[in-house]
Amino acid sequence: MDLKRLPKTEFAAAVAQIAGERNIEVQPILDSIEMGLISAYKRDQKEKGIEIPEEQEFTVNLSAETGSFAVFKVGEDGKKTDVTPPGFGRIAAQTAKQVIDQKIREAEKEAVIVEYKQKVSNLISGVVLRADDYKATVGIGRTEGICPKSEQCRGEDLVVGDKKMFLLKEIRQDDLGRSDIILSRSDPDFIVQLFAHEVPEVGNQSVIVEKIARSAGQRSKVAVSSNQPGIDPVGSCIGQKGSRIQSVLAQLPANEKVDVISYSDNLKQFIIQALSPAENVSVISVEDDLAIVSVPEDQLALAIGSGGENVRLAGILLGREIKINSQQSDSKKPSKTVKSKTKTKVKSKK
Repeated sequence: MDLKRLPKTEFAAAVAQIAGERNIEVQPILDSIEMGLISAYKRDQKEKGIEIPEEQEFTVNLSAETGSFAVFKVGEDGKKTDVTPPGFGRIAAQTAKQVIDQKIREAEKEAVIVEYKQKVSNLISGVVLRADDYKATVGIGRTEGICPKSEQCRGEDLVVGDKKMFLLKEIRQDDLGRSDIILSRSDPDFIVQLFAHEVPEVGNQSVIVEKIARSAGQRSKVAVSSNQPGIDPVGSCIGQKGSRIQSVLAQLPANEKVDVISYSDNLKQFIIQALSPAENVSVISVEDDLAIVSVPEDQLALAIGSGGENVRLAGILLGREIKINSQQSDSKKPSKTVKSKTKTKVKSKK
């Protein structure tokens, strides 16, 4: 068989260099070269006025060691016929280059995507490269990620040049099969991972984040427990003189507050904890979808929170609607009811 030869120095050396520098496998490069040779052959034939049926199949015999190749036409019976034109090597090297480069870029991107798939649900540091009304594009090392507007915190502007921490939320494919790395700063798990990063006891799971409720950019409530005697879960998360919680807050929008509370299997006790910083909360009754509590009049504003945020987040932790009454029956202040629409439970991760 008369195999044409691509220049060995340009072929073997280039393949080895590309594979090494871009950390991709050799086979995808060879596959792209074969596709490039077929494309080059079809173009060459078209320029000569020879029409090739769209359904006609071709294959290439390519030597990975030497760069020798031949183009074959595949008949209906599967028989292969060598159709490599004379002097085709020079044309192939020129016309296949663009296709080869594209396939190499795709293979390189796929290798990066595989690497970042291992980092899903973890924190990642990035620099904002571009930002518009719909998304922010973030540089994250070897590639870029996207932080859609829906994954950004209310009231926080991501400005070009900002260095921020993000949650690598998922790898998402579009309708064309292209993969995008989706980043988030608003997901509740972003808070969980910040605690795992800043609090060793959360990182090694001796302290567990049992539940979290978050209004990104405003307030979060984190319920924690310990599975080891002698460890104070809330104290561990706060740290000496508030050092650990301050490290968490430093990564959040400036106005977001974080309440760390003690989780309890005793539902009434957990309700009291969930409504902190309000004090002297009394639980009147608890049903499957409703909890009724009363608080002193001077604690009513704290229990409800600005815009009802505190009681709403407490309801999310409990998975129940919460009705708050003033302990003074003759108070002119009305009872407040806030319905919890979702229930969130998150186990802390390393």
